[in-house]
Amino acid sequence: MLKMQKKLTNFFYIILSLPATAMGFALSIQIATLSWIMNTKYGFNIHEVGIVWAAGPIAGIIGQPLIGFISDKFWFWGGRRRPWIIMGGTLAALMLLSLPNIDKIHDFFGFGSLIVIASAVALTFDLSINISFNPTRSIIADVTPEGTARTKGYTWMQTISGTFGVLAYAIGATLGNYFLIYFGVFLVLAFTLAPTFFIEEPRELKTQTDEEEGNKTHTNWPNLWRIYFANAFSWLGVQTMFVYIIIFIKQKMFCVTNFQSKLSPEINNQIGQIISISFLILNAVGALLPAFVLEPITEKIGRVKTHAYALGIMAVAYLALIFFGYSHWNMYILMAFAGIGWAAIVSLPFAIMSENVAKGKMGYFMGIFNLSIVIPQLIVSLGFGFLIQAAADKDIIFIIATASLAISALLWALVKESKYVMR
Repeated sequence: MLKMQKKLTNFFYIILSLPATAMGFALSIQIATLSWIMNTKYGFNIHEVGIVWAAGPIAGIIGQPLIGFISDKFWFWGGRRRPWIIMGGTLAALMLLSLPNIDKIHDFFGFGSLIVIASAVALTFDLSINISFNPTRSIIADVTPEGTARTKGYTWMQTISGTFGVLAYAIGATLGNYFLIYFGVFLVLAFTLAPTFFIEEPRELKTQTDEEEGNKTHTNWPNLWRIYFANAFSWLGVQTMFVYIIIFIKQKMFCVTNFQSKLSPEINNQIGQIISISFLILNAVGALLPAFVLEPITEKIGRVKTHAYALGIMAVAYLALIFFGYSHWNMYILMAFAGIGWAAIVSLPFAIMSENVAKGKMGYFMGIFNLSIVIPQLIVSLGFGFLIQAAADKDIIFIIATASLAISALLWALVKESKYVMR
């Protein structure tokens, strides 16, 4: 074991965060470009875009719990989590390369509809992210003790990952989405392959309570169910915004009513730029807050209260977009406030959940926890798509998002804080 890992230095936390950063960067590219490229390059309508997005959550429902269970039980290539991080990162890079070339893949095979090929690429892309995301999060719990160090691991994960998420949206806004996609191929490969060789995984997974109680086999199911439902409503709100914001912008800022109509390349690029800058701001706040703001607050009032308050602020920002989202400057300002909730969503729930389950089953429960993310994504993609397409006023996008975040904040207030947090 390297000295930096033994002492849990800040540099070790940075190295530990890079595999999750790679998957976060790939996810940022997916968020910034998938709806845009499907609508502007391939001409998909609202419902078809939703179908493509649905492919990923379906993969996650199966992939994350399965990979989590396997990685808990089997050791090969020098680790439990390492093999899946390497395989998932490599596959994600290949699918990134495929994303702007779906039409060429379709022509090469010479059969099937374009939406089938697009869904297959999206499915494989999201499956590869899911293969890696579970191990990249589980390995943080594997190598950090419960309490403050565990919280620090996940907040540093989001700070580093969020910083590169900002870079992703900055590249999209300045150099274009196609450059972003190809740049992502190299970054994802580097950040998943290299760091795994500097982290030593424990052969036996033990918790702090192993020494206190002999062997922790208990999982706090009542609290875990509260966490699952609270987190699910968070992602209903966030994913609704991610998938359908392009439709909101088209109507609110460009007065478009026929969403299948062809717009000029200049308008399409402008829409893509607004999306990229909006998500850049969202992720900039999401990157800065976890380690430098949220973690100190959690030490004073606890992680659960901190998380609930952050979600409340995000809900208010979403509500304001309904009334003031007609200007891209207003959207940028309100996205900064929404970033407070985003910073919490992508960092604190993992630390909270990890201390409510037996550590020997961390990968499995991390996969189950992911269902509270992917099932809402599936609902948004398949269910909300019809509702949003039928609604004349696309304010419904942020009405749904606001209500979901508000419910989530209330549900998180019912979650009990772990006794190890304040140590």
